[in-house]
This record gives sequence, C-alpha cells and structure tokens, in this order.
Amino acid sequence: MKKIIALLLAVLMLASVLVACGGGKPTDNNNGGNSNGDPFYGENNISLLVWAPDNAVSLTKQLCADFIAKYPDKTITIDVQAQGEADAAAQMLNDLDKAADVFGFVCNNINKLQQGNALAPVVDDYLEDVKSRNTDFAVSTGTLTVDGKETLLAYPETGENGYYLVYDKKYVSDDDAKSLEGILAACQKAGKKCLINIDNGFYGCMPLYTGGMVNNGLKEDGTQIFNDYDEEKVLDSLEAFANLFHQYSDTFISADPARIGSGMAEDPSTVAAGIDGSWNAATVANVLGENYGAAKLPTINIKGTDTQIIGMNGAKLIGVNSHSKFPEAAQVLANYLTSEEVQQTRLDELNWLPSNKNAQQSETVKKSPALSALLAQSEFSIPQINIAETFWTPIGTLGAKLFKEDDYSRDTLKKEFEKAVKNVLDE
Repeated sequence: MKKIIALLLAVLMLASVLVACGGGKPTDNNNGGNSNGDPFYGENNISLLVWAPDNAVSLTKQLCADFIAKYPDKTITIDVQAQGEADAAAQMLNDLDKAADVFGFVCNNINKLQQGNALAPVVDDYLEDVKSRNTDFAVSTGTLTVDGKETLLAYPETGENGYYLVYDKKYVSDDDAKSLEGILAACQKAGKKCLINIDNGFYGCMPLYTGGMVNNGLKEDGTQIFNDYDEEKVLDSLEAFANLFHQYSDTFISADPARIGSGMAEDPSTVAAGIDGSWNAATVANVLGENYGAAKLPTINIKGTDTQIIGMNGAKLIGVNSHSKFPEAAQVLANYLTSEEVQQTRLDELNWLPSNKNAQQSETVKKSPALSALLAQSEFSIPQINIAETFWTPIGTLGAKLFKEDDYSRDTLKKEFEKAVKNVLDE
C-alpha cells in the first residue's frame, strides 16, 4: 500500500510540473506554450486547403512549399485554390466542413464570418506577437468584441486597402491637390474631369465621416449602430460637398473609379484627378508615368475651416476555419503567411501594402506614391468593419442626392440624411 501511495504521489507531482510548464495546446488558449517545442502540438500527416485570390495563387503555392520545407519532420500537403476574397465569407459559410482551412478575406466580412462561427481566433502562442508586429489599424480590422471581450479573430495580411487621391501633374499641381476646391478649380481650368464615385456607399460615406458620424458596431441582429454624432455638423459637411459639386457641375463626375485610369489614358485625356482604389494604382501609374501624382484625400472647407476628408479603409486578413481538421497546423500556417518575411515578398511581387510595421518602412513602400499616400490617409480613415448590410445602398443614394438634385438646401439635405439613416437602420 505504501508503494502504491508513493507512486500516486509521484504521478501527482509530475502532473503539477507539466501544468506549471504549460503543456496545453494553443487552441486551448494556454499561454504557456508547448513544452516540447512542437508548434503543431503533435499533429502530423497534415492536409490543408488554402484559398487565395487569382492574382496571388501562384505566389501562395510557392510560399506554402517554403512552409513545408521548414518542417522536414512533418508530413504536410497543402492544396492552394483560387477564391476571390470578397466572396470568401459566403463560400466558407456554405459548408465549413468542406471549406478552406486557411483563407484570405476582406475585413468587411469579418462580422458575417464571426456570426457564422467560422473563425478560430488567433491563438495565444502568436497573439501578442501578431499585435506587436502589425499596425494598430490592421489589428483593429481583425478584432471584434466576442462575449464581452476584444478578440483578434484573424491575422492581418495587408495594410490599408482603401482609396486615395490620384492626379495628373500636367494639370493639377501638388499644391492644388491639398484641397478639393483646388483640385476642382484646376480640373475646370484644364477642361478635364474630376471623378469621385460619391453615389457608391463605399465612397459616399466620406461626407458623413468628415462630419463626425461613424459606424460604431452592430447589434446582435446585425442592425447598424452609429456613434453619438452631432447632426448639425454632419449637415455642415453634406452642405459643403453639395455646394462644391454644383459649383463645378461641369467638372465633377461620379462613376466607377476604373474610369479614372481609362480617362487619363485617352488622347486627349478627359480626366485629370479622382479618388481611386489602391487596386487600380498600377494601371494609373503606368498611364501617367512621370506625371503620376498621388496623395492622401484632400481637405474641404466647411464653415470657413479646411477640414480633412475622412474615408473608409479596409485590410486583407487571413482566417483559420473553426472546423479545420488540423487546427494547430492551420494556425501555424496562417501565422507564417502573415509574417514580416512573407508580407515583404507580397509587397515585392504583388505590390500589396504590408500591415507589418517593419515592412512598411521598406524602400519599396517609400518609393511608391500610391502606397505612401495610403499610409498617409490611414490616419484619417474609418476601418471597414462593423458595417451593416443595409448601410451601402442608402448611403450611396444620399451621395447621389448631393450632386443630382437641383434642390440641395439644408432643409432638403436634412430630410434626405434622416431618410438615409432610417433606411440603414431598416426602420
């Protein structure tokens, strides 16, 4: 009996030592890490499916091959398939058991994915490192409140994936580009157009955000929550935009931003400036050559004060499927695919702006007018998260009212604004 008791005590002592060392798996949210040094926590014969956008499939295959080579003691196969980031959330939610283990998506879909319980949060083994190595903005786009706690649900893959000012330096000077008034005046003088897709909710939010109104979360039923904004200040901003659009009605146009590049490429050109998406940057740069101008969004004069225009800004994220059959390996791969080394590779190969702080300081970013402009604008941008599905159409409709309607008095704008808010809230 004494031998049995002694043996039991020895087992209990060993167990307490293991607990103290932290032998838990990262998916158990154990902060201690893996005592045997295996980041896969014993997983082997690993098979993963990765989704990447068309233009990144080839590079992602190479990156995954490099990842496999890092772990010669593991048997790993990775299948990389093309899947658009904008549609990734819908495809994931169709069948989580058959969907990708690791996948790229745009941050405005994070609410939908979280509501569908599709995302395994970033595990404790990597959490603090991911937060420290990436910008606060990028981390915020992957963070939601879950059960009352701020939770990082995905790994930041890129930095600012939004819009910026692009202009033809033959007609719009760097000084002109500082204000919307200066841009419109320069375009009018040159007989060219300035294009801002203001009747699209993604861009039409600018007058609201510039006036101090921002999205501030979602209710459990997906209904939009706004901050405690000052309606009079929002109306001041709407008025300022409407006045300019009508003053320069022969110069301002609202259309798909892709028309900026095509208009600049025409001979003679028809467009001299516009607010364009980062995804069109290479096209416009090639068209304008040495006359390529890029900057953060301009100011607009509101009640005598030059006020910085606030826009919406997103980021690309990499998520881990909560139903993955290899949850540990999926986390290790997601962490690798968003590391500084890999983000630098994507910057060099695909011109994707990194979310990694060190990579953002690289010469590639500094020499890119578009990427530098996006970084400058990030200080004046609202993250593209917590956006209700009902937000886009009413805000785009309100944007159209700013330039299409003959009556743009304050009273009319007030009615249209309140109508838009009511429609967003689905009341």
